[in-house]
Amino acid sequence: MAETTTASNSNHNKQAGGIAWAGSLVGSTNPDNLGYRYSTAHKRYKRSSDDDEKEKELPSNLVVQFRNREGEEVASHLDIPTGSSVDDLSALLHSLLNDDDDDDKNNNKHIPYSFYTKVLRNGVEDDIEVTSTLADLIKTHKLSTEETLQLTYQPLAVFRVRPVTRCTDTMPGHTEAILHVSYSPDGRHLASGGGDTTVRFWDVNTSLPKHTCYGHKNHVLCTAWSPDGSRFASSDKNGVMILWDPTTGKPMGGRSTLRAHKQWITSISWEPMHANASCERLVTSSKDGTCKVWNVRTQQCIATLAGHTDSVECVKWGGEGLIYTASRDRTIRVWTAEKNDVGKLVRTLKGHAHRINTLALSSDDICRTGPFDHTCTKFKSKEDAYQAAVEKYQKFKSGTEPERLVSGSDDFTLFLWHPKESKHPIKRLTGHQQAVNHIAFSPDGRYFASASFDKKVKIWNGKSGDFIATLTGHVGAVYQVAWSSDSRYLVSASKDSTAKLWEMPSGKKARETLPGHADEVYALDWSPNGSSVATGSKDRTIKIWKH
Repeated sequence: MAETTTASNSNHNKQAGGIAWAGSLVGSTNPDNLGYRYSTAHKRYKRSSDDDEKEKELPSNLVVQFRNREGEEVASHLDIPTGSSVDDLSALLHSLLNDDDDDDKNNNKHIPYSFYTKVLRNGVEDDIEVTSTLADLIKTHKLSTEETLQLTYQPLAVFRVRPVTRCTDTMPGHTEAILHVSYSPDGRHLASGGGDTTVRFWDVNTSLPKHTCYGHKNHVLCTAWSPDGSRFASSDKNGVMILWDPTTGKPMGGRSTLRAHKQWITSISWEPMHANASCERLVTSSKDGTCKVWNVRTQQCIATLAGHTDSVECVKWGGEGLIYTASRDRTIRVWTAEKNDVGKLVRTLKGHAHRINTLALSSDDICRTGPFDHTCTKFKSKEDAYQAAVEKYQKFKSGTEPERLVSGSDDFTLFLWHPKESKHPIKRLTGHQQAVNHIAFSPDGRYFASASFDKKVKIWNGKSGDFIATLTGHVGAVYQVAWSSDSRYLVSASKDSTAKLWEMPSGKKARETLPGHADEVYALDWSPNGSSVATGSKDRTIKIWKH
């Protein structure tokens, strides 16, 4: 009976593994080795077979077809390794595009590309970006390897903006909190406004004050540069708007001040230069529930956009001839902006459950900078500048993507819209745990960032609205975000008295923290030419940050 028991135990131990002697180096010569190792043979074998199965799941090669944003195919079907990375795909695409033309090869060989494929989810086709390898894309989205993978390529910025790392200048002068700082579209001027009722223009090269402009009788709440950089509009808590000449620091036009609204003005947006060479129209939104379209040359109100039942918090003049207004009444209204038909209501966008704080357009950066880019080109005439603005917008627009709008609200959510085509949202974006404060699209439209009172910044796919990353690090509410002109970096301003620099889209941890302010950082802007970042604070100073 005892023999039987012993035999069965030994058989059981063989199956289950157990403890095996692992040598005699025990004691003072090798105190870490107690002489035993655990052996679970069947688990070990099972694990290795699992790995083999995973490797067998994907074939070693995959058939792909490259096409540009217009849908034109490049070369024929190609059989490439499944483990190809974005760099491998870029190198292959360069060889295909620049095969015949040596001159183009010299010009284009350094252009980086991003790659997308269409994935059907919940009955909707989304553009998904290839971020690492094709194998990861296939596994994540369960794509078929039996069919040809269609890859759409998009050129990225050829130039690279250097990350800002140090404070080069601190500019005192304001006697109250600074609420706004903004660079001119060409990056040659910097303007600021705040609680001390003044507007100040600063020399970008020397970081010294150029003009201090008096005229407002209350807090300067919002400011905006015209796309050609020749005018600067500011408005205050009394509903007064003033247009300034940035070269002289004097008010422009017949009347020095314009009583634009009955209550304070919440937002200003200029007509894009590609739509009107003269850059003489802008739209204002107010707490009185109306928006007004102005001709700044004649200082006349062209149209009043009435219909909201509460304060209008934000207004945007889009690139497609439409004006978008967001209100505390939980709706977004879309209006025509064509010269002969200004102020006609096109559609109302509903979905938010609380007041809407902010809007962002995929074309915001193009509309803001007009004809200017990182090269700081000077134009001989307005006509040349207008042609450059039109060409720049057409190049940006080339493709099938319509203008996209994102709204952020006190209901903690964002909505992605195609407002020219539909009144229904493309997607509802959740994740923030407090009110969404500010949204900004990257200049190339690939991403947008949302800042919230929950101390987080979130990055989203600019086409599909998919969540990409949460940027954690701030210990106070995040007030504002700004992108570098090459879309590779993001900077955020916070209640915690710091700004932080993040690398996109990979960096979940801040690359740099920009400390130095003695109080909350309210205002933030990155120069359109990429050279510097300006931050404005409750401590009454402006700081300039460079590489």
